[in-house]
Parts: sequence; structure tokens; C-alpha cells
Amino acid sequence: MAAFEYRQAEEIRDKFAAHGVRYLFLGKSGAILLGFPDTTQDADLFVERTPENCRALAVSLLELGFALTPEQRNEVERGKDFIQLKNGPYDLDLIFAPDGIERFEDAWRRRIEVEGFPVCHLDDIIASKAATNRQKDRESLPRLRSFREWWLRHSA
Repeated sequence: MAAFEYRQAEEIRDKFAAHGVRYLFLGKSGAILLGFPDTTQDADLFVERTPENCRALAVSLLELGFALTPEQRNEVERGKDFIQLKNGPYDLDLIFAPDGIERFEDAWRRRIEVEGFPVCHLDDIIASKAATNRQKDRESLPRLRSFREWWLRHSA
């Protein structure tokens, strides 16, 4: 599986902007956009769960080249809590209810804009990874927390 690339993040940003999709980069892909020195195989997107936004998301995904099955399109349009897409030009995780973050609006207010990318605040990324409690997240948390200290000093 190839690493998720900046060009792919740009495609998502541009297509979602064209359709007015409200979302935030989350997880390691979000941290990487904030400068975290790592790679990831997919992009994690925290998507606002409203009927209009979910319909716009489905259209955007199809235009990006994702071959959504009728079941997947239904899941996207109703905002299923977690959807893994591996049937497109790259892998995407759509997260409508991430662990560790209560409401989209709260995360949206705390977001960081990086070159037009809406990214969850690093504190939200860390909170979400800590709440999932998966082994791979527990392993990356010390590095993310260390990066957070550096990032806070250099992003002011």
C-alpha cells in the first residue's frame, strides 16, 4: 500500500471545496499537514453529519474516482459513524463520530487552516488517538505529544 500523498490531500481539498463539504483532516494525515514528520497510508476525515453535507460528500467522492457501491453511498449519505473506503484512487477513512471528540462544531471552532486545508487542532488529534486506544495509536502518542510541544512553540 502506497503512502498518502500531499497531491491527494489537495484533490480532496479542492473537490470538497467545490461542493461545499465541511470536513476536517484528522488522525495522522491531519498531524502530517501540521508538520508531523511521518507517513500514513490513508487520510482520516472528520465529516460534519448533516443531510446536505453528506449528499455533497457522496457526489465529491464519486467525482474523485471512488467506486461507491449502493450500500456505501447510502452509508455516506446517512453519515454512518465510520466508513473505510478502499475502492478509489487512495484509501480514505470517513469518520462522522470520532472517539475523543464530542461534536463537529467544537472541533471546527478549534481547527487550524494550513494552505486551505481544514485540519483538526493537534489537541483533538491526540485526544482522538488516545480515546481509540488501539496499539498503533498508543505507540504513536508519545511522538505526537512531543511534536505538540514543538508545534506550540513554533506555530505562534
